[in-house]
Amino acid sequence: MYTLRKALVTATAALSLAACGPQQSPESPEPAQTPSSAIDSAQDVLNRGSTGQLDPLFDAAAREFNVPTDLLKAISFNETRWQMVHGEVEFDGMPAAHGVMALRGEALERGAALAGVSAEQVRNDAAENIRAAAALLSAHADELKVDRADLGAWAPAVVRLSGIDNTDAQAEYIHKQVYATLRSGVVAEGADGKVTASIMPTPVEAKFAAPSLHALAVDYPGAIWRPSPNYNARPAGTDISMIVIHTCEGSYSSCWSWLTNSASGVSAHYVVSEGGEVSQLVNEANRAWHVGATYDCSLNGSVSCGLNGTSVNHFSVGIEHGGFASQTTFPAAQIDSSARLSCDIAKGQGIPMDSFHIVAHGRLQPASRTDPGPNWPWSSYISKINSACGNTTTGLIIDSNNANNDTSKGKIETVSANWTSSTNVAGYYGTGYFVAPTQAVSDPVTFSFYLSAAATKTIDAWWTAGTDRSTTTPFIVYNAAGTKLATVNVNQQLNGGKWNTLGTYSFSAGWNKVQVSRWTTAGAQVVADAIRVR
Repeated sequence: MYTLRKALVTATAALSLAACGPQQSPESPEPAQTPSSAIDSAQDVLNRGSTGQLDPLFDAAAREFNVPTDLLKAISFNETRWQMVHGEVEFDGMPAAHGVMALRGEALERGAALAGVSAEQVRNDAAENIRAAAALLSAHADELKVDRADLGAWAPAVVRLSGIDNTDAQAEYIHKQVYATLRSGVVAEGADGKVTASIMPTPVEAKFAAPSLHALAVDYPGAIWRPSPNYNARPAGTDISMIVIHTCEGSYSSCWSWLTNSASGVSAHYVVSEGGEVSQLVNEANRAWHVGATYDCSLNGSVSCGLNGTSVNHFSVGIEHGGFASQTTFPAAQIDSSARLSCDIAKGQGIPMDSFHIVAHGRLQPASRTDPGPNWPWSSYISKINSACGNTTTGLIIDSNNANNDTSKGKIETVSANWTSSTNVAGYYGTGYFVAPTQAVSDPVTFSFYLSAAATKTIDAWWTAGTDRSTTTPFIVYNAAGTKLATVNVNQQLNGGKWNTLGTYSFSAGWNKVQVSRWTTAGAQVVADAIRVR
């Protein structure tokens, strides 16, 4: 885990290229290279498969293969944010990427051969991954007869290393990503405050065609319109009811380049860059090809079971994100931009703003996908979506599904098997509710909330109303010391689908509780849906 910041100083030194290192010519074979002692020293500061201090590794690889150190770093930064990724296949036909340089497929194999190591070493060892990329970049420079002393002249070699075919995407990658990083500089620091990797600002312009101008998208203001041919019409009468979150398993430019290629046969409605730029590829009214699975509500909290067996693409909007499911952090600018986009889609299409309607690709297609990965910040992401849409609430809401809670502040405790998770009655809060028959037993649902200091708070409760509901459902309120403050009996046949005030109480510091009890007049149902503390 580390933080990123732009370099604060302007470098005035000219680019320094080491004179040592092998030169490849396009006509000669590509012999394996012998690792230098510098690499051996650099390896000592790095544990296998982890990042740690990367600057020595970039420096050594650049010297060994006679490539610009900062260019190597800038490529890595834009591919992985200097994280050691173990990519997956997100799009059929595009091999998984590996390492801090995100090498994949034939490029990884060739880079390994040029560096004189195995492909397995390049996949799992950060130092060898960087060396393989440096060797391959050097080989491309030879093939293109790059003037190695001219940093701007390296752009075509960088494009070749990227594997991006689309000419517009190549220009965007070069000018707005790799060379923009060289001009601005960036520093990554570990949790201990030590610099992991850094690039000092360099006033350089890439010698490469400039990006084309693009029309803006229709559905989302500010998005760039980069149309994909890979879509068709949604079935007649389809209600758009979900947003699917993906990671590209690659960089932003390579992602939208691939998704706009007719040969790929895949697409998404949107792609969000690591810096927050949004591209729209398919109109929301149409069916983009982003999930290769039919819907199974058992994978998604028993939500929308009427869609079972239907292609997820029929009723969803897909958002890809530059990055990898295995990365440990996501850039704040990317998360913020994506949240604003999801807000706009959800508001426009009437989609509930929770993690069962704004859902991970990996949840819907677990047999072959894991994206956006375990480190996608779901709690803050959903919160940002609601905030962007103005869905602000006063106080802390604790839902019956902990996926919707910030469990450091409020949570639902483990519920016994006697309680059934349900969405049968409309008007529930979040993604559903628990329901159980009344009985003379101690078997409550417990909502807990944390207070750092004693305070007076008002408690509200939300339930779904029905004629089979108890007219005397007990809500029992406790302070953090376990002292019962009140028992409030409510009629759950009335006032469903809204907040109902239970009362105002003096709570103590620590974890306080509100329980929904089954112990009341037999022959009815009690509902535990959500509480609010304000």
